[in-house]
Amino acid sequence: MKYPNMFAQIGKTEAEIDAKVSAAFRAIFEDETERFYFEPDDLHGYMLDTGNIDARTEGMSYGMMMAVQMDRQDIFDRLWRFSCDYMLLRSGRHAGYFAWSVKPDGSHNAEGPAPDGEEYYAMALLFAAARWGGDYADAARQILRHCVHQDALNENGCAMWDPENKLIRFIPEVDFSDPSYHLPHFYALFAQGCDPEDREFWRAAAAASREYIAKSCHPVTGLAPEYAEYDGSTKLLFGKNMAFFSDAYRVGMNIGLDAAWFGPTAALTDAARRLQATVANNPELLETACQLDGSLEGTPVMHPLGLLATTAAASLATGDLDWVRRLWDAGPRKGARRYYDNCLYFFSLLMCAGRYVNWMDKSPNPS
Repeated sequence: MKYPNMFAQIGKTEAEIDAKVSAAFRAIFEDETERFYFEPDDLHGYMLDTGNIDARTEGMSYGMMMAVQMDRQDIFDRLWRFSCDYMLLRSGRHAGYFAWSVKPDGSHNAEGPAPDGEEYYAMALLFAAARWGGDYADAARQILRHCVHQDALNENGCAMWDPENKLIRFIPEVDFSDPSYHLPHFYALFAQGCDPEDREFWRAAAAASREYIAKSCHPVTGLAPEYAEYDGSTKLLFGKNMAFFSDAYRVGMNIGLDAAWFGPTAALTDAARRLQATVANNPELLETACQLDGSLEGTPVMHPLGLLATTAAASLATGDLDWVRRLWDAGPRKGARRYYDNCLYFFSLLMCAGRYVNWMDKSPNPS
């Protein structure tokens, strides 16, 4: 499969694109001043959330996805080993899930999971199996089994996906969601790599998530809430007064990658167009948090590069080259909050470069 190369469409050469992607990768994994990947010993590696000084399943699984896309099995294996040795929960209702936050030494800050980590772990493992071989797919199937059947596998356990509406939960114990957790392009591939009896579940989850993303996005601005009820309406949590904030930035990126791998969905493309127009016409949104109607809330944006990058990645659905140029002109963030921004920035670069490959395709062609 050939993936859209948006940077080529704005006149960048393959050599320039390679250099841009490689520089962003080095900033995360190698630069002595700005990296947030660390190797504490000869076996393990972890991704440090530099704003909270912990390792999260979000970042660990992101790092594994970056590593498989960049053909760095050494980094991938270190991150996966750290996850299994220090984050995997081995007893109780959450056994089989991963503790969402641990200290750099592996001791736990939390004893429960965050579903966005599990879904990225599973997808990265399936890609690793397709690209490198080995037993990674067995581990992916184990994760997916728990995600769907935790209720049956553990006493008092709770599945990460609601069995009735097929929507991913914010955490297993609640009946609401996070629109940025919804990755229908992953679920369509889970249907290929999961246990045979769960294939129909994942196909249904992909369809349900595409519908959910569309209805959670504001009908005028295209902005999505950080957290939402199952009907798509905004849910405010953690004392926040703003609806459009850090988690929500990932929605544009997810719409873009779904379009690149499986083709555009009209309702999602429309939402992405509204999002891009809203942010382009209201540049203050890159500095100040807002409600879904675009009205400013007053809190400074924590991750401006992340918002810019993911809004640009939505161009895989919309074809907007002005946003692609804005992404090209941006560079990695420096400083204490660089972790989340640079993860989203790197993924968005890969997407717009046509280098975020579905390795389960039999003949991927990222050029």
